[in-house]
Amino acid sequence: MYIFGKNVAYEAIKKPRQIKRVFLDKNWKDDRFLQLLHRENIPTDFLAKRDLDKKVDGLHQGVILEIEDYHYASLESLLEKENPLLVILDHVEDPHNFGAIIRTCEAAGVDGIIIPNHRGVEVNGTVVKTSVGTTEKMKIVKVANLVNTIRLLKDKGFWIFGTDMVGTDYTTLDYRGKTAIVCGNEGSGMSRLVAEHCDFTAMIPMQGTVNSLNASVATAIIVFEAVKCRRG
Repeated sequence: MYIFGKNVAYEAIKKPRQIKRVFLDKNWKDDRFLQLLHRENIPTDFLAKRDLDKKVDGLHQGVILEIEDYHYASLESLLEKENPLLVILDHVEDPHNFGAIIRTCEAAGVDGIIIPNHRGVEVNGTVVKTSVGTTEKMKIVKVANLVNTIRLLKDKGFWIFGTDMVGTDYTTLDYRGKTAIVCGNEGSGMSRLVAEHCDFTAMIPMQGTVNSLNASVATAIIVFEAVKCRRG
């Protein structure tokens, strides 16, 4: 897998064993990063910008790293804590949204993110860059069936909070128990079956002319409200 960008590169170099090779712009000027590569004995190629551009679809800032594929966590590992806070992505497709959600969840102290095996975005270079490298600090789990996973979580004592434009004001809900917050697809929202298995539907009241928010923004608002509720 290729990841790219200066901030991502500096984050990745903290775990040099996962890095297979680094590709740098032939005009690279950051001596500190070169020293880190030399110290860790990481193979490095210097390429023209046009050759770097061919490797990834995004703003690489002159640095691309070839690393091991992302290692997803197990669902069981998310259930080890006494009172977990989880986020479930119901077929989110935009890697920028996914990366922003990962960054929010890491900042808020969310214990893990659950995504489906199919019809949704996976961890890739764009996700890693948008998350500013926080993918390595967040447990992300892939499951075969979201509805079955939600059923299992409910059997384990979780309350499931869906998100939609119609529902209960998100500030009035109680997130203090074992909690999983569901973020729906950017276009269609939560699927019917997932929505039917939610215990509550959280709604963010709108005062302006728009009737919905970007998926990552809505998730951030509700996640931080949940964290506030659980602290106090």
